[in-house]
Amino acid sequence: MKAIILAAGYATRLYPLTKDRPKPLLEVAGKMILDFIVEKIDRVKEVDEIIIVTNDKFAGHFEDWREVVSYSKLITVVNDGTLTNDTRLGAIGDIQYVIDTVNIEDDLMILAGDNLFDFELTDFVAYFNEVGTDCITSYVEENEAQVKRAGVVELDDSQKVLSFEEKPAEPRSNYCVPAFYLYTRETLPLFQKYLNGGNNPDAPGHFVPYLIDEKTVHAFLFEGKRYDIGTVDSYESVKEIFENK
Repeated sequence: MKAIILAAGYATRLYPLTKDRPKPLLEVAGKMILDFIVEKIDRVKEVDEIIIVTNDKFAGHFEDWREVVSYSKLITVVNDGTLTNDTRLGAIGDIQYVIDTVNIEDDLMILAGDNLFDFELTDFVAYFNEVGTDCITSYVEENEAQVKRAGVVELDDSQKVLSFEEKPAEPRSNYCVPAFYLYTRETLPLFQKYLNGGNNPDAPGHFVPYLIDEKTVHAFLFEGKRYDIGTVDSYESVKEIFENK
């Protein structure tokens, strides 16, 4: 299994904090966001390589980080060659770029580089191995306003995904889907097929409704908190939460 951390965005909503520094390398409670994520991947025995996909503006920052950290997995930094927010490939475009550049032929874990979370990725992979299908993650969101700002799925009794809708005005459930995914190696060609069809290359969640029309997908239901760092306010809030833990 390979793990891709999506870190090629420009985080313009966090300016000026991210004008000259990539969001995953911002600090929370004395540790970089990226280190919280990589520590959890490092505990997954199936993963043999962690690939950080970034852009030309920030590739050097991640190379410098890689030089000073010590993890058990091989860490590769892939530069997608973009320099501005307007020319970015989008998350799905970046996934395909990594598949082509690194020649990935393994099962694939995909994670956003700006989310902190309580659950263990070892549990997610154990579920993936148990059900034997592509897997997304989901949790119960009690805040109705937040549900309408998220990707929302319907599930059957076996946690099979029946439908997915991004930012629904009338949500069909309160199962929200953050950017943590596990895809089988057989699914990888569908990323190129999706892009060739002219579909949205941006947020990784856009691939989910396409995929459930092609294959069976299950949802790993996790408990605990998940923090999406998208704005200065959310970043300051997360820092306060972690500093008080």
